[in-house]
Amino acid sequence: MSSNYRRNKALIDKYRKELKAMMNDISEIDQRVLNKAVNIGLADAKRNTPVVSGFMKKSWATTPTVKTNNGVEKSLINTAEYASFVNYGHRQEVGRYVPAIGKRLVRPWVKGKFILERAINRVEKALIREFKKEVERVNRKYDR
Repeated sequence: MSSNYRRNKALIDKYRKELKAMMNDISEIDQRVLNKAVNIGLADAKRNTPVVSGFMKKSWATTPTVKTNNGVEKSLINTAEYASFVNYGHRQEVGRYVPAIGKRLVRPWVKGKFILERAINRVEKALIREFKKEVERVNRKYDR
């Protein structure tokens, strides 16, 4: 065999090795980016949660990252029973006396804070930003 064949085979083998390493990095990007973005959303949700007792603020959490057929999934949740009422708003009986605040209720509807929706918007923006950073990092690493 000619030396040209050996040289070409060596270059092809080197290219395959680099390509496999690059594919491993790419498969890890989605999980890393999702974790960073959801953690940014978690911090945002905790920061924007109104504090009376602090229970709702402490109840924000994320689920573990799960690989699915369509990619990866991770959820931002709040386990406080009343979280949906604070987030989306709620009805109340006008004129009812509430001993905890020492007053009668005046408004028939309390507007929601939409904490979860704002956090999701932050997650979406962070996903785009972090994904671009990771792609650039992989490109720099493999000099492409």
